[in-house]
Order: sequence, then C-alpha cells, then structure tokens
Amino acid sequence: MKHVSLKETKNLKDQTRIDFKMVTFTLAGKDYGIDIMKVKEISKASKFTFVPNAAPFVKGVYNLRGDIISVIDMRIFFNLEAEEAEGNTENMIILRLDSHVLSVIVDSIDKVIGISSETIQPPHPLFGDINIKYISGVVENEGRLYVILDVERILGDEEQVDGRTVESRSASSISSAAPLSVQESTVSTTGNAVKEDVDIGFIEETLITFLSFYSSPVNQEWIRSRFSAWKKQKGEDVQLANVQDAEAYLSPFASPFSGSYWNSDFAEKAASFLPADHTGNFYIWNPGCESGYESYSVACLVKNRLPDVHLRIIAHDNDLIRISTAPGLVVNQASLGSLYDNFLTEGSRGKQFKKEIKDAILFEYHDITHDNTLPKLDMVVMRDTVSYIVPDRQQHIFNTLEEVMKPGGLLILGTHEQPINPGAWEKVENSGVVAYKKK
Repeated sequence: MKHVSLKETKNLKDQTRIDFKMVTFTLAGKDYGIDIMKVKEISKASKFTFVPNAAPFVKGVYNLRGDIISVIDMRIFFNLEAEEAEGNTENMIILRLDSHVLSVIVDSIDKVIGISSETIQPPHPLFGDINIKYISGVVENEGRLYVILDVERILGDEEQVDGRTVESRSASSISSAAPLSVQESTVSTTGNAVKEDVDIGFIEETLITFLSFYSSPVNQEWIRSRFSAWKKQKGEDVQLANVQDAEAYLSPFASPFSGSYWNSDFAEKAASFLPADHTGNFYIWNPGCESGYESYSVACLVKNRLPDVHLRIIAHDNDLIRISTAPGLVVNQASLGSLYDNFLTEGSRGKQFKKEIKDAILFEYHDITHDNTLPKLDMVVMRDTVSYIVPDRQQHIFNTLEEVMKPGGLLILGTHEQPINPGAWEKVENSGVVAYKKK
C-alpha cells in the first residue's frame, strides 16, 4: 500500500492525539461512553425471552444468531428513569467482555468518538448518577461531558452483577426451554442494512485510528464493497481490533504497481487518454511520489506518447530520505517492459534514466496538505494518496485542482478512488484503467 510521507507524519501525530475510541449513548438524558474495543455490535430488538426469578434489571435473554445472551437494562440497573421505547423497540449495545458476550439496553445510541486518553479525567461523584466505582473516567468533547463506564467492573461476571444474580441457568438450557417461535422473535427487528451501516461506521473510525485512512466520497463506494467481502471472510466478527486487522482490511485498496514502476501495458493504457496532438509545455503534478517510481513511469509514458512536448513533472513528498534518493535511482531493466528501452542509459552504478527524463522531474520535499503554488496543469497523478488526508483538506485539494487544471486536463487517482466533485470531471476508461478529464 502506498503511504505518502505526509500520511506517515500525520499518522504519528494522530495516534498521539487520538488513541481512545468510545461508543456514546444516553441514559436518563445524560451522556455516557463505552470503550469501543468492548463493543461487538449494536442492534435493536422488541421481544426477549422472559427469565423467571431473574433480577428486575434483567430484561430477559436474546437469541444472537444462535447464541443465547443475557440482556441487562442499564436504566433499571442504575435506578434511572427509563424512556418509553418507540414501538417497544429497544436500543442495544452488545458487549464482548473477557469471559462472555451480553447485551445492555440504553435510551439512545449516539456515535463513535475518538479522543486522546490524556484528556480523560478521573471519575468524581459529581459527574453522574452512577456509583463512582463503575466509572473509569470522564471526558469533555465538543461541549458535551461523557461519563465513561467500566463495563468489565459492572458486567464482568455473567453470574453475578453487583452482587445480584443475572442468570444462573446455562445458555443451552434456556435455548431448549424457550419455544422456537419465541427464540425467533428475539432476532433484531432492524434491517440488515441498518446494522451494516453501523458496522461500516465502526470500521471507518478504526481505520482513522490505526492507519490515518479517512472515509469520504473519494473512497466510500470501495469501503462499502470491501465490507461485503470482509464480512464473508470474517463472519459476524467484522470489527478491526488492531493495526494488523486494519492493514488486512485495506490490503486490496492499493492500486496496481504501487511502489514500483508501471508495466508497459498499464502505462500504455494510461497514455491512451492523452491528446495525440499536444505541443509546447506539458505540466504534471505528482504528489505522494514516494521514491520516484511513479514519477519516472509517468515521464516515460508521456514522452513516448508526446515526444515533442517540453515535459515538467513536479513530484512532491515529505519523506526526506525517499525524495532525496529519487533522482539517483538505479533501474533493473530486466523487470521493465519495452516502454522504457529508449529512456535508459548505462551509468557508473548500472542502468539509469537518461538526462532528458531526469531533467523533466523536479523532486521536492513538500507536504500536500499545505497550499501549493502550481502552474496550469495538464495532468495530475495522485494515486492512493488523497484517502490518507483529512476530509476538509481533501476538499481543499480538489478545489485547487479545479482552479489550476486546464480544460481537458487528465487526473489519475487510485483504482478505488474517485473525485469528490464528480460534476467537474468526465470519466474515461481503457480496459480497467480509469482516469478523469477536467470539463
């Protein structure tokens, strides 16, 4: 996967700034949060199997795709006023604790919030109507005060909750005792699409946390299609628990030949979008160029297609080591196609690109998120780059492109990316290679 140096720097900053995610919800009009790593999923349900002789706060048991789990009404547990559920449908947060899975009922479920753990303050009795021993901390976010619950302390023992019996019978005995029609009625009444939206929302938040990958109109179509394949692979346990999970989720995102020279077939398909009669200056911007493989590939395909143009490629990256070594790359010609044959020469250290190609590329240490002074551009190659930039800067970059690209200018994004403002672009395609022409 291509990581423009901007992203690598931002990733370190973001991990320092945002290292705790919580699912937020309300109880009796106050805001609460639970560590997202304890949350398996959220759902809605209207009917539960009644459990005789259970504590008052035990709503019953719930058939979670064949697993019978206890359902705890948090409002009754904490002696809070309970809102009347609309249509008798309850909001449930299904928790995966160290020893078991169970569900809790809350008034409403809000959203996922990312914060820095350094901003979490110690619990204090004044912060809520809940016993301080059940609170892991409090935090303010966007003008709202959240009480973070320690669900392991509250619900860590399925047999005993705060010294009160939740359910003494085994799940198998409950399952066999409940009529089949009752078990089936406990299945969530919410459509699969609603649950999928929530699951995807959790994944989008954790991709930001682990890899600084931002969901936006640039890539949301791919994220949703990728979720379908991910769910088939992982079953119901779809959430991303660590960096390795996030990398596995994004592994198909990388465009062909990311981090390497483009092969001749791919380059020729991309070159087919260029005008055959262009003369004079030809300006290209290549942000996120990394070690320069992409920049050299683009230079060769343009000069092969338009040999008489005066080519200038502005290649940006903020990885100083990579950008510094790019001008002196040594080429393994055996790994390249015929496209490159006319642009290579024998150097003291092996095959290198000829002077006309090297002179055409200006490698600069630069951060794409900063304002860019650019000439009127004929082409922009920005593959797998913009998805790692915060959405407001993504919008800024596309606004800049609308201003600086010439009519008919060619934009090449990642295979799984598209422009934020599609109305400004005409999509063109050649055997699976896609680009966008400025209208």
